[in-house]
Amino acid sequence: MKIGYACLTIGVPQTQQKSCIQKNATEAHLKALIAWNLSALEHIIEYNIQNQIKLFRISSDLIPFGSSPVNQVPWWDAFAEDFARIGKKIRDAGMRVSMHPGQYTVINSPREDVVSRAKEDLRYHTTVLDCLGVDASHKIVLHIGGVYGDKALAIKRFEEQYLALPTQIKRRLVIENDDKSYGIAEVLGIGKRLGIPVVFDNLHHAILTSASDRSEAEWIQACRETWGTADGVQKIHYAQQDPMKHPGAHAKTIRVQEFIDFHARIARKDLDIMLEVKDKNLSAVKCILSTTGPQNITRLEAEWARYKYLVLERAHAVYAKIRKLLKNKQEYPVISFYHMVELALENEIKLGGAINAAQHVWGYFSAFATEKERAGYHQRLEKLEQGTGTVRALKQYLWKLAVQYEQTYLLQSYYFL
Repeated sequence: MKIGYACLTIGVPQTQQKSCIQKNATEAHLKALIAWNLSALEHIIEYNIQNQIKLFRISSDLIPFGSSPVNQVPWWDAFAEDFARIGKKIRDAGMRVSMHPGQYTVINSPREDVVSRAKEDLRYHTTVLDCLGVDASHKIVLHIGGVYGDKALAIKRFEEQYLALPTQIKRRLVIENDDKSYGIAEVLGIGKRLGIPVVFDNLHHAILTSASDRSEAEWIQACRETWGTADGVQKIHYAQQDPMKHPGAHAKTIRVQEFIDFHARIARKDLDIMLEVKDKNLSAVKCILSTTGPQNITRLEAEWARYKYLVLERAHAVYAKIRKLLKNKQEYPVISFYHMVELALENEIKLGGAINAAQHVWGYFSAFATEKERAGYHQRLEKLEQGTGTVRALKQYLWKLAVQYEQTYLLQSYYFL
């Protein structure tokens, strides 16, 4: 089983994607952006390898204006070496990548111009994966689209437009249930008729439930039948509801016990799980360490090194409990560890906690910081204490010092998120 995340990598330097507005999309600027984004993708892939993350969704924004005539750069040729190098790292690591076009990529629209743009977008996504040299198990996820007042006709248009797509695109496409128009039973029917693998999304299903009383495990098993040998291991999407937001809003983090319960209900190893969650790779690592791999306390200690100051500024009592929990080197209390972290992160940052955590972080520089840097730190700290400064300003200053003095331990900390 592979567990992964989508598009953005949190807390890892040099992994942010860049774009521009149309009026600035000159050939030179687009080339610079593409070079940056491919470098960022390579850093993400390297991070994933280091953290044993073998499932990742590449951002559709990798190539700015990738499917638009605005971009006249032959990027598939101009950056062929970069694609080949990154693709080799993906293949050598046994990593599986995918892409997921946005909500405007709709092939069942009654408007020809919308369908034409959608096909161009699918061609773009296919070209990206082809340039990486990955096989047909690396997929492009697509929703059925809109209803347009007549669902039966909309489904017919989808099927007709799908059949007209080039084989190169069809071999990569998978379809997914959504939370507004097409439930899993309808998508499964389309998938079986056309021979398209179906991705089950649990949160979408919770909102747009089928009339059938099948369990999640039964629906996932039913979808499995649509995945052929060339398609690779069946893949699903897993998300949790943010309790403070509208139905369908993804949670800030995956709640570990809820995921463990889901994992136990599924009880299958031949299944890849794409997490859709706000904290991205943080939850991916959490779920991987909670369900797979060797139970090694050093892996939890490495996680604690990243979380500790983030926890300290929110809940000193929890900070102390986690330190005590990890003292026993013979155990692997992964569920208890993440549960405590989750409890701590539910708290708002208070002044005392913010100052305490900042003082701990400042300790990494206090022995060699210049007088000017000391003054800069204390000035921001005093402003925070007096209510005229912000935690953000203080953290930004400490981050600047961490970068300047190459404090790797701090640069990898989630304290600066």
